[in-house]
Amino acid sequence: MDKKQAHAALKKARETSKKRNFSQTFELIINLKDIDFKKPEGQLDFFVTLHHGTGKNKKVCALVGAELETEAGKYCDKVILQTDFGKYTKKAELKKIAKEYDYFIAQANIMAKVATAFGKVLGPKGKMPNPKAGCVVPPKANLEPLIKGLKNMVRINTKVSPMIQVPLGKEDMDDERILDNLMTVYDQIVHHLPGEENNIKTAYVKLTMGTAIKVE
Repeated sequence: MDKKQAHAALKKARETSKKRNFSQTFELIINLKDIDFKKPEGQLDFFVTLHHGTGKNKKVCALVGAELETEAGKYCDKVILQTDFGKYTKKAELKKIAKEYDYFIAQANIMAKVATAFGKVLGPKGKMPNPKAGCVVPPKANLEPLIKGLKNMVRINTKVSPMIQVPLGKEDMDDERILDNLMTVYDQIVHHLPGEENNIKTAYVKLTMGTAIKVE
């Protein structure tokens, strides 16, 4: 992707979008081609850390034992101790937690209990603690760098659709930061594709309620 063309598309997306009563999000949309999604190489599932974040305050919930209670309390938005897992039996309550938090981290040595208590809801929503994102941690982990990283992270997944849609940042961020995030995401996607840029059919940028602008 040519950086100048990407910048031009970002500017056009901003200029053609009507002002809304909320801060819209810039998104990158990539349509893929010539990939067999039944094969492992066609099923992308990885995380990218954006240099400038997405502008969204992502919330993290920790599912831990007593060993990580204090550490998790410093950096996570919510801490659920292993001893309290039994309190979360109602599906409606589990769904509410799954909706409220963007990421869940878990203590490695109680991962089986986490799966038993929360897996039936977090699993289908793609929110189980993911080792690829570093979300399964040892009992004495330093959580500060992990939580900071998670808040700037986006997930790339092609297991469901040949289209990738990724948030790049809020419209009140300047073009240079949005552009840097865009190029970071695009480069990582290309790196993970079996045919690299040959697997890219089209790329667009848009604001939440705006028109999709093709990156030529």
